[in-house]
Amino acid sequence: MIAVGENAPDFSLKDHLGREVAASNFKGKSHVMLLFYPLDWTPT
Repeated sequence: MIAVGENAPDFSLKDHLGREVAASNFKGKSHVMLLFYPLDWTPT
């Protein structure tokens, strides 16, 4: 588990256009927010 204030490990995900985006692309920039949105028809 990551503690509050600790740097997140580098990871990459695909954006809504299918382009790969890495967390390291935002290093040194302003705040970054990562949201998990489950599909509307899932029970999550």
